[in-house]
Amino acid sequence: TAAAPASLDDDDGEGVPRRTGKHANITELVRPGQEILVQVVKDPISSKGARITTYISLPGRNVVFMPTVSHIGISRRISSERERRRLRRLVDQMRPPGAGFIVRTVAETATNGQIRGDMDYLLRLWANIKVNERVHRAPVLLYRDLNLMLRVVRDNLTPELSKVIVDDRLAHEKLARFVSAFMPDCAQKIEQYSGREPIFDGYGIEIELNRALERKVPLKSGGSLVFDQGEALTAIDVNTGKFVGAKGKTLEETITHTNLEAAEEIADQLRLRNLGGLVIIDFIDMDKESNRRKVYRKLQDVLRKDRAKAHITKISEMGLVEMSRKRTRESLGRLLTAPCESCNGKGYTKSASTVCYEILREIRREAPHMTGDSVLVQAAAPVAELMNGPETGAIDHMVKRIQRGIEVQSRKDFHIEKFEIRAKNKGRANSE
Repeated sequence: TAAAPASLDDDDGEGVPRRTGKHANITELVRPGQEILVQVVKDPISSKGARITTYISLPGRNVVFMPTVSHIGISRRISSERERRRLRRLVDQMRPPGAGFIVRTVAETATNGQIRGDMDYLLRLWANIKVNERVHRAPVLLYRDLNLMLRVVRDNLTPELSKVIVDDRLAHEKLARFVSAFMPDCAQKIEQYSGREPIFDGYGIEIELNRALERKVPLKSGGSLVFDQGEALTAIDVNTGKFVGAKGKTLEETITHTNLEAAEEIADQLRLRNLGGLVIIDFIDMDKESNRRKVYRKLQDVLRKDRAKAHITKISEMGLVEMSRKRTRESLGRLLTAPCESCNGKGYTKSASTVCYEILREIRREAPHMTGDSVLVQAAAPVAELMNGPETGAIDHMVKRIQRGIEVQSRKDFHIEKFEIRAKNKGRANSE
């Protein structure tokens, strides 16, 4: 199947409970040629392939069905013991032997009939998957979860949300039918956008989207955050910038204020950018342990709003915090951007001076094998200008060394690091 399950690790308490005990060898569990039913739990990220599991989970509006795990779980966000008992009894009445359900947070306001309807739908869905499994041979896709639009509404349309606005007529009609069928109490919240400007402009989303792709994020106080996403981890650096503090404030108070503001913005940016895995935060150094605890508690509080599970360590004396955030999909930056064609994703290119001396070393290597009277160099415009200007002394020195003339031509169509070296005979460049 292709519907990624949720996880008990997140704050909504959804997914398959962790198994404990000794891990069996893979050869004891599967054999060559055996067909098994699996589900993608983590999309391919960067160079890492998809992660799959045999513990299937099918998410619905109010519950998540786990056909292979005998377990009943209730979202940790449902705090009322009376409500938890009601939901547990209700789910247990319809739970097939050997199967399980996780009750989602939104079920707290759902009626018994709505929850039963959700469970019945998931049971029928699982029955259809099993039928398809029997009639098809692997590899084959047996089930795909809802598309992005429907999935977002299913998982996020709560009583706290006042409306969902759609700017496409057909998409609005499809979403309205879906909500009327599965969440009739929320049907009136689906609206079609009628503004004259694009919907992203009307609600300031375009600005926030571009801001989420920037490396540097300004803070209201004048400080800033700098994000560097790598293969192994994401580093976040907190800077005071122009903020020197309010009148009468000490440097320690100014730094603490900036760090507190940064903690709140970091939590928002982690969600907005969908950054996961290992994250290192470099807060500005604070001398007082009490201030470090204050910033740490602030970071804990704002991260509790995040549905993705996060673990954080206390702030070290150097101002560093290590944290991990659950990641199941690529970050926003990786989804919406491509590696720079100029630098191939490195973030920098060689300088004109570096390429100039790289060319001279290459000439020295190749000159003994050339048969022409002189050497023709074609290079990017900044490199050619350097070689024909400030670096003519180095060129003259190489001419004496190889006993051949060197002609440098500028190519505007060349990348800064690209160059070509050829032998030249009586006005004509050889192909060697």
